[in-house]
Amino acid sequence: MNPRLFLWALTSALAGFLFGFDTVVISGAEQTIQKLWDLEPGMHGIAMASALYGTVLGALLGGWPTDRFGRRATLLWIGVLYFVSAVGSALAPEVYSFILARFIGGVGVGISTVAAPLYISEISPPQHRGRLAGMFQFNIVFGILIAFLSNALLAGVGQHAWRWMLGVEAFPALLYTVLCFSIPESPRWLLTRKNDRAAGLAVLRLIEPTASETQLQADAETIVAASPERATAGHFWTRRLRVPILLAFLIAFFNQLSGINAVLYFAPRIFEMTGLGASAALLQSVGIGVTNLVFTFVGLWLIDRLGRRTLLYIGSVGYILSLGMVAWGFFTAHFSLIPVWIFAFIAAHAVGQGAVIWVFIAEIFPNRQRAEGQALGSFTHWMFAALLTTLFPKLVTAFHPGHVFLFFSFMMVLQLLWVRFMVPETKGVPLEDMQRRLGTADDPA
Repeated sequence: MNPRLFLWALTSALAGFLFGFDTVVISGAEQTIQKLWDLEPGMHGIAMASALYGTVLGALLGGWPTDRFGRRATLLWIGVLYFVSAVGSALAPEVYSFILARFIGGVGVGISTVAAPLYISEISPPQHRGRLAGMFQFNIVFGILIAFLSNALLAGVGQHAWRWMLGVEAFPALLYTVLCFSIPESPRWLLTRKNDRAAGLAVLRLIEPTASETQLQADAETIVAASPERATAGHFWTRRLRVPILLAFLIAFFNQLSGINAVLYFAPRIFEMTGLGASAALLQSVGIGVTNLVFTFVGLWLIDRLGRRTLLYIGSVGYILSLGMVAWGFFTAHFSLIPVWIFAFIAAHAVGQGAVIWVFIAEIFPNRQRAEGQALGSFTHWMFAALLTTLFPKLVTAFHPGHVFLFFSFMMVLQLLWVRFMVPETKGVPLEDMQRRLGTADDPA
């Protein structure tokens, strides 16, 4: 693999590190914040989900700057949003300014789930696209691990520990922003959106330094031919794109209806429900981060070998079994086994949905609609994540926890059926060829 290409993918994937860190770091502070500002359950849920509502907005709007200003410029400004959010959250004097600061960071998260996987998929050769685009997910789980570990390390620094937990994100946000100046623009954006053939060819030469000029010209021509001028943003909601639209919606829908964000956001609370003390629960949360990281490595190793569809099969079966056993543990009061099955659930997610979702969505849309397609999948993902995070504290109060996890397990049975009957394999398929396989290659005009 071209080392330069790897470094570009890694830099853009660092948006995923900030995504993972920002999303989960709140878990170490949520109970302290509730007590500090005497928040009733409804307001507490809103405060905890405020970043997710920002993420919904960022995902909904993220396709516009990604197409209008380019992938590179969008990635750079994501870092600025993360930095502002980290500082603002740490210094918040009351709940409303805290909600605003977290909301700003959420906008950055939402846009990053559009721009970063899209950018990596557009600079990657087909044989390496799964692993390179999967680096975004790896950085997400690495950020989650570091957030859990950082929370555990900072828990004892005093009454303002929660402010340090949230504020430390400013340092990696600044580093990421600086590194974004070193990456080039996507050749597909240059060729199909900016119509700058010379600049697009220049980036293609950097991506494939051993390719002949004839081959590079042919590659550029293939990209342009697959992206006719008339196939503009106004033609997204068409019958021609019904298959990728449905696939993007459902993979994001099932991702959240597994309960993954509820577990990540409220891990210490869930572990305390099993009888663990607060400090032990926080350390068990670090175990979630380690499990997530290890099995994400496994998923990235397998994604270009077994394919996306096979990993979704593996993850679905793992979800069903682990969530079913968590429910059984709560129903029968076998609390000591629940952490083990929570870790198994995280492993199933990391190998399956976690490794696949952002890669898959970035592969199934035509060049001219890829940003909007990524935005649709991201918006769906974060809308259900926000709703689930807002409702989870009330759900585990109003219903027995066993019923909540049994519902998640049932939803994963539906996911398994969806994978069996609807999901295509995208492994090793050039992006332009994928258009033909899904019936999206023809110009709708």
